[in-house]
Amino acid sequence: MNQIRSGRKSNPALVLLLLIHALALPTAAPAGERAPGRYTSVPASPDGIGKIYLGREIARVMSFYGADWLERPERVEEERPDLLLSALELKPGMTVADIGAGTGYYSWRMAQRVGAGGTVYAVDIQPEMIKLLERQMSQRGAANVKAVLGGLTDPRLPPASIDLALMVDVYHELEYPYEMLTAIVRALKPGGRLVFVEFRGDDPVVPIKPLHTMTEAQVRKEASVHALQWVKTARDLPWQNVVVFRKPLGN
Repeated sequence: MNQIRSGRKSNPALVLLLLIHALALPTAAPAGERAPGRYTSVPASPDGIGKIYLGREIARVMSFYGADWLERPERVEEERPDLLLSALELKPGMTVADIGAGTGYYSWRMAQRVGAGGTVYAVDIQPEMIKLLERQMSQRGAANVKAVLGGLTDPRLPPASIDLALMVDVYHELEYPYEMLTAIVRALKPGGRLVFVEFRGDDPVVPIKPLHTMTEAQVRKEASVHALQWVKTARDLPWQNVVVFRKPLGN
């Protein structure tokens, strides 16, 4: 993340994330990893992994050591989860997925909206984060949240089962974005929605390092490679865009 711009006081939570993102998780390329030329390699920037996809360097992953930052009280004002949840238009009985769920900050909030008849798959690739998530869900009584240990290229969700998949400040860190989006689209029901929430990369007031932001144009560029149709972009969150896509009927 960027340091706060001159004239503004430093926010301890934001400074903490500077340290957290330095703790990138070691990863190994999966077997038969990708088509030739899909990704290119460059010398890694301080916040990146040296891997380019469609003109964007992929950012380092936030370690489970930063779990406390995900639950910081300031997040209510900085991200306005109430506005995001309204934009998702969740209904009782839905089956939804929180991809890169972390501690489940949004998982249990979505669980309240889909109700006892609905299901939230909370996906993360870190076993340590899954343990923290399960503890949080137990404490909150969120029995309709199911923790899923995902992989680098696949969230391991049932095919054609998801009404809505949500990624909050996650997509820019996916080591294999093409493969992961392919798998997420496969998990969506026909007509199901995929929602990207990313810190705005073209907004100078957003106090986030560039590699941990994305412009709406870049999100739409990368989503356009897949069977996804842009639905809308909600821009009323303080620092983030909410970019919504839909899987076409019949796919």
